[in-house]
Amino acid sequence: MAGEANQSDLILQQARQSLSNQRAGGRRAGSIGRRSAALKREHAFRKLVRVLLAVAGVIFAAMVAGLVLDGIGWTGVIVTMLAIVVAAGVFSSFPRLKVPTLESLGQGDTRSLVGRTEMWLESQRPALPAPAVQLVDQIGLQLDALGQQLDGLDEAAPAAREVRKLVGEHLPGLVSTYTSIPRHLRGEASGGATPDQRLTESLGKISGEIDSVTRQLASGAIDNLAIQTRYLDYKYGSALDDAAKVD
Repeated sequence: MAGEANQSDLILQQARQSLSNQRAGGRRAGSIGRRSAALKREHAFRKLVRVLLAVAGVIFAAMVAGLVLDGIGWTGVIVTMLAIVVAAGVFSSFPRLKVPTLESLGQGDTRSLVGRTEMWLESQRPALPAPAVQLVDQIGLQLDALGQQLDGLDEAAPAAREVRKLVGEHLPGLVSTYTSIPRHLRGEASGGATPDQRLTESLGKISGEIDSVTRQLASGAIDNLAIQTRYLDYKYGSALDDAAKVD
């Protein structure tokens, strides 16, 4: 019964995600999760800082030249403006945000693994069939929820190792194996199913497993909340009832 309920929940989640995608105009663009979006914002902020420093450096150099040469004249002003435009253009374009490679996903701590995997999945999304794209978008949301649970998890805990294998190895390995198949063969049936169908089915299983792991990690906090609620009811429940009667 529990398995059937989880499967029903998964189907409903996929239906809601599909409806959301259609209202948004089809496949979602941009980030599939908050963690990858945060990495992009951090990269953009660092580029902005470099642009401001470069512009400030050009202006400072022009001021020093003006003091040394007793003015830089219109030619110097034009050169300074061109230098500012060039510096802003270069530092706003480079360095580009590097998408993690398949080999690098397993590196680093488990908490940063979520954001890096989301970014990697985003780069693979154009090569996936529409049903798989919907599941990847859903997995992005699930990875955000999983990431919240990982923030307080010990790196040496068995659950951390399980997450690393699931998110850093099995999920990207599945997508990488699919994308290695030539495009014209992905829709051809072999062994009763096409690669497109097998990918979608496997992503659905991984989605269910991510949800299961998240629930397991959250179970401790849920139990603690229930205990605290019962304690508050025991300690203050009667007092609150008496106050309500007096009012």
